[in-house]
Amino acid sequence: MTAFEFSLRLAFIFLLCFLLTLGLTWLLRRWLLRRQILDRPNERSSHKAPTPRGGGIAVLAVLLPAWALIEPALWPQLLGALALAIVGWWDDLRGISPWPRLAVQIAAVAFGLWCMRPLADGQFTGGLLPQPFDALLAGLAWLWFVNLFNFMDGIDGIAGSEAASIGFGLAVLALWFGGFGDLDQLSLALVGAVLGFLYWNWHPARIFLGDVGSQSLGYLIGFLLLRAAGDGAWAAAIILPLYFWVDATWTLLRRARAGENILAAHAQHFYQRSLRLGRRHDQVTGAILIGNGALILFALGAEMGEPVAALAGAGLAVFVLIRRLMRRNEEGSISRAGRN
Repeated sequence: MTAFEFSLRLAFIFLLCFLLTLGLTWLLRRWLLRRQILDRPNERSSHKAPTPRGGGIAVLAVLLPAWALIEPALWPQLLGALALAIVGWWDDLRGISPWPRLAVQIAAVAFGLWCMRPLADGQFTGGLLPQPFDALLAGLAWLWFVNLFNFMDGIDGIAGSEAASIGFGLAVLALWFGGFGDLDQLSLALVGAVLGFLYWNWHPARIFLGDVGSQSLGYLIGFLLLRAAGDGAWAAAIILPLYFWVDATWTLLRRARAGENILAAHAQHFYQRSLRLGRRHDQVTGAILIGNGALILFALGAEMGEPVAALAGAGLAVFVLIRRLMRRNEEGSISRAGRN
């Protein structure tokens, strides 16, 4: 295949996933409204009006077949994502205890990781750890990423924007440096699908991912990151999702130190607190998008031979982003007060 033909293939994958998800989300939204499957505001909510939830169904309906066509050998990971989607959909409809959900997540991660062994040879940390500890660390990181991605899906556009940012970063990484197999095609399929959904989820959101989408997307993105790490890009795999890592992990540790129930729902993440400081959903998500752009550059820098400096720079970028989010927006506060 020539370079031109390969470029056309990538463009086709992206556009097809985008257009299909765009249309399917519109149809799904109408069905959810008719069935009154809505996310109704409560004291922790960041939205004001009942909004359809379950938009992840449209994303997965496009993304899972696309990945299966690109690389049929990924069927174990696709089954794992489908299992999480089923549990998430049940949670969206009825609500379930965290423990059965966690058990399914552990099973999906363990099965997916075991089937990745021939791909990465267990070297997710670039040989820094012996293989058993390497695999254990990879499994725990994947499990945590599934949950933190679910935790961070709390305002309009944030989860879709993060998924698109990570997918774009991985695609650029694979195309620039080569040697990552089908990572570029898988990543661009992800970007196209989530952008098709993001059109409907941008502020003011007309549909939400729901647990059916956030858990399974976290699983699939976690797989892509581990695959990149297994192919040697371990620093980039840490850098690309770094804001989500820091916000979710720091909030969990802070709540645990305060003696709070870490399994209980809350609204204490940095991005949620930023809303209460006077910003709109699109302002918060936009700031995170800009920060993610910087993280993509640092990820590329890490693969150019400066992983330690890139990690330090990425950490500084996230620190600056969080400081920005935690600064009171007086203009937004005044305008909000005027509307009230």
